[in-house]
Amino acid sequence: MNINEKFIINLQGKSYVTYEGLLDLAHQKNLKSIVVELIQAPTADNNMTAICKATAATEKESFTDIGDASPQSVNTNIVPHIIRMASTRAKARALRDLTNVGMTAIEELTLDDSMVESKNINIATEEEPPTKRQLDTIKKLAGELNMPVNYDQLTKKSAGNLISKMIDEIKK
Repeated sequence: MNINEKFIINLQGKSYVTYEGLLDLAHQKNLKSIVVELIQAPTADNNMTAICKATAATEKESFTDIGDASPQSVNTNIVPHIIRMASTRAKARALRDLTNVGMTAIEELTLDDSMVESKNINIATEEEPPTKRQLDTIKKLAGELNMPVNYDQLTKKSAGNLISKMIDEIKK
């Protein structure tokens, strides 16, 4: 049982697995169920932090773990979907245990809009160049799709859109 390379993303020299890849691997192990429970709803008192517990099970074994999400741990596009991100993170952690994948899931990462070290979230403008993470991801996906890319024309926003389209193409 091996994870398909298309489910591995390299960011800043480190490899991460996608939730989709973990789910694919879990189905290879005859995944029976994934049950998610909201443990903490986001409120002003808890800094809008959602916490979910997920249990992934096959006929033979089950694994439980938690995931959290807050406006500080997701990019601005995900902020309205804090509970769903906490759920996805919890499921990814349970699936990593179930499938014996030690690699962190990309969905578990705290990725702000600009991948800066500070907690200031910068909104990308049209003219900003793509990040190294975006370029590395595009290069990997372009190789898988055998697709030429004009890197000189990319902006941070267009790189994000291209990555989304390429991931959608791989899923087909």
